[in-house]
Amino acid sequence: MGEEALSQWAMEKTAQLIDAAETRYQIEIARPKVHFDLKGKAAGMVIFKPGHPATIRYNLEILRENDQAFMRETVPHEVAHLVARQLYGSRIKPHGKEWRSIMQAFGAMAKRCHNFPINPLNTRKMRYYPYRCSCKDHQLSAIRHNRSQAGVVYLCRTCGSALAAIETPAETSSLSV
Repeated sequence: MGEEALSQWAMEKTAQLIDAAETRYQIEIARPKVHFDLKGKAAGMVIFKPGHPATIRYNLEILRENDQAFMRETVPHEVAHLVARQLYGSRIKPHGKEWRSIMQAFGAMAKRCHNFPINPLNTRKMRYYPYRCSCKDHQLSAIRHNRSQAGVVYLCRTCGSALAAIETPAETSSLSV
């Protein structure tokens, strides 16, 4: 099945589950925006922004590789988040009893995480940077490295001294006089 047909199928399944929830719980649920732009290891996610309709993002790569299971597990999982938020508000646990009861009503297994095989070539890799303190070398993630470059000071948990970036050969100046 092509990407267009898979996307349409997922959008129809999403709408069917929302319709079923509206009937079952006697509520009206604003239709979410649905995008197929999620990358990496996550199969789906719901984004709630105040004053905006919810957005459901699906991972088209995972949908393509696991279409039947995706429809059976991921689509109900994300719609259940939408319904739980509508019924119980934003203060509930994401995979708490409220969400689990909605998954049960959908006839889906209430699993927090999927177990779809993931192609490691399609996942993002975190870059690490070398840092040093008084007692040892450290590896800081790209996020912490960027914060350090912006002035945030990180301290070693062992000796308490500040971490300093270690200049790598690619970063050294090649000017000669």
